[in-house]
Amino acid sequence: MSTQTGHGANQAGRVIAVVADVMALILGLWILMYLLDANGSNDFVQFIHDAARWLAGWSHDLFTFDEAWARVVAGYGLAAVVYLFVGHAIANRMHRH
Repeated sequence: MSTQTGHGANQAGRVIAVVADVMALILGLWILMYLLDANGSNDFVQFIHDAARWLAGWSHDLFTFDEAWARVVAGYGLAAVVYLFVGHAIANRMHRH
């Protein structure tokens, strides 16, 4: 393998890791905003909520805890952990090859 190909794989792996980090950051930020009762009519809060809802669409109502905060932390938190794990696993795999 040439060094140029390895360099491209390293860069692609870094991009994947950064994207996974940003996705997890958005989800974590929404969890924090929810727990701190952020103003839902604020445009930034709405943007973060919409982005987090889209990112966690598959895990949003996965859990049925009685407390709403527990459902938010578990559903959005699971999505954040999965994105981090999968994104960094792919990035590490690309880095090794």
